Amino acid sequence: MSDLVVMGFDDDVKAFEMRAALAKMQKEYLIEMEDVVVVTKDDKGKVKLHQAVNLTIAGAAGGSFWGLLIGMLFLNPLLGVVAGAAAGAVGGALSDIGVDDKFMKQLGETFQPGTSALFVLIRKVTTDKVLEEMKAMGLHAHILQTSLSKDTEDELREVLEHA
Repeated sequence: MSDLVVMGFDDDVKAFEMRAALAKMQKEYLIEMEDVVVVTKDDKGKVKLHQAVNLTIAGAAGGSFWGLLIGMLFLNPLLGVVAGAAAGAVGGALSDIGVDDKFMKQLGETFQPGTSALFVLIRKVTTDKVLEEMKAMGLHAHILQTSLSKDTEDELREVLEHA
């Protein structure tokens, strides 16, 4: 089962810094994230989701490969690539993995302009090492929502709110 953690920041830069730090920790096998998204609200009140993976591009790339393969079987690889890329892009645009986009946008509407939040869906984590890394970063954030255990949530809240 995955845990959802939503951290609110006073600006959008800190949310991107935290996402980059978590990605680095994932490469070090300290955390395994299923999804990580930065949600920002600009000064005009527009909410934007910054996905870590662009599903449309990933779908188009995968579709191109399969289209080329099928096209070669039917002696028309160019048509296969075009059809495969189009189908993959549509499929990627329509698929949604991880945290629900509607939920993130609804929560983003409640933000003050110029603020942001980081949505992290965590599969596995080495809690003590990740909290130590986060404490060293010194980023100040507020816990907006979590599905962590009470003790783990309290530890995370302590690290982020007293940075």
